[in-house]
Amino acid sequence: MINLTRWAALVLAYLFLALAVIGVILPGLPTVPFLLLAAWFAAKGSERLHRWLYAHPHFGKLLVDWEQQGAISRSSKVAAVILLIVAWVVMYLRISSPWVMAGLTALFVSIMVFLLTRPEPR
Repeated sequence: MINLTRWAALVLAYLFLALAVIGVILPGLPTVPFLLLAAWFAAKGSERLHRWLYAHPHFGKLLVDWEQQGAISRSSKVAAVILLIVAWVVMYLRISSPWVMAGLTALFVSIMVFLLTRPEPR
């Protein structure tokens, strides 16, 4: 059973890593949350992948900043907030239920507050 858990963690680590890489290329798909999930699952499934992520020239800095300082770069914050606003506007134009929009608005504002209150890396 432990081996199955390790394999599941490894599969999820690679899945989230793939989503993070796609997020680097594709505007609108976040990178950092998927990268954090990839690192967490890699720690459970593959020490080699976990070390590679932390040694990566781009991904490693994001992971270390978050792990050591709980920090998110200004550019990541700006991109995330802009994408949240764009997503909210699109949903506002498409969703007719005021209750759903109220819930989405509360969720998006909560995410923005969380992001904007994180420190920037030193």
